[in-house]
Amino acid sequence: MSHPSPSPPRYGISMSETSGSPSSTPSRSPQLPITLLPARKKHPPKSAKIFRAIRSIVRSFPIISPGCRFHANIPRGNTSHDSHIQGATCTTGTLFGHRKARVTLAIQENPRSIPWLLLKLGIPTTKLLQEVTSSLRIALECEKLVGSKTKILDEPVWTAFINGRKIGYAARREPTDTHLSIMQLLHAISMGAGVLPDELTDPVDGELTYMRAHFDRIIGNRDSETFYMFNPDSKSGPELSIFFVRI
Repeated sequence: MSHPSPSPPRYGISMSETSGSPSSTPSRSPQLPITLLPARKKHPPKSAKIFRAIRSIVRSFPIISPGCRFHANIPRGNTSHDSHIQGATCTTGTLFGHRKARVTLAIQENPRSIPWLLLKLGIPTTKLLQEVTSSLRIALECEKLVGSKTKILDEPVWTAFINGRKIGYAARREPTDTHLSIMQLLHAISMGAGVLPDELTDPVDGELTYMRAHFDRIIGNRDSETFYMFNPDSKSGPELSIFFVRI
């Protein structure tokens, strides 16, 4: 007498996953194909228009102070009708991090391009969320070396401050496949904040929190650059400012 053949196992589930074995690991979702475009210009040229804009917001230049040795006034009244600083370069900035990991800052030409600047910040994601109030200031300082020709955003390591308090260090990174996958997931979002579930990103480190917006990039001089994020519905100034300065 013939016996019916056993039914085939369900696709994508192994015996170790169904048996509850301690050696089983959470499965990741299939990786999306990367369609991000390469950045065209890593360092845009300084035009006369940008220099005029710099002079008009000279109050935003970094000033050395005794606390964190950095202070800058937020530009007010120097924006156009669409809440952008006249003469600035528009970029896309994203702060993101897993619940159990530290925050990463990515700067792109636009949401559909590969990041041309990626910094790992020395602050846990949960701690950064606690710092977010009406406005957030991130200051990144590094030492100015005599005779160095390194461009300011190419510096490898920074001392990081958030709202005037030192939070450790920030390190420049090259985008990995994981970073590119996250940027791919967010490529359709030009501005906003939210949470990606862990099954889409990393089952181990937990869900991923992100905040993305347009940033106005202001080149002060070879030792100073600033990124301002403005809320189009607010007239009180930028909600997030990122200062790069060599001292």
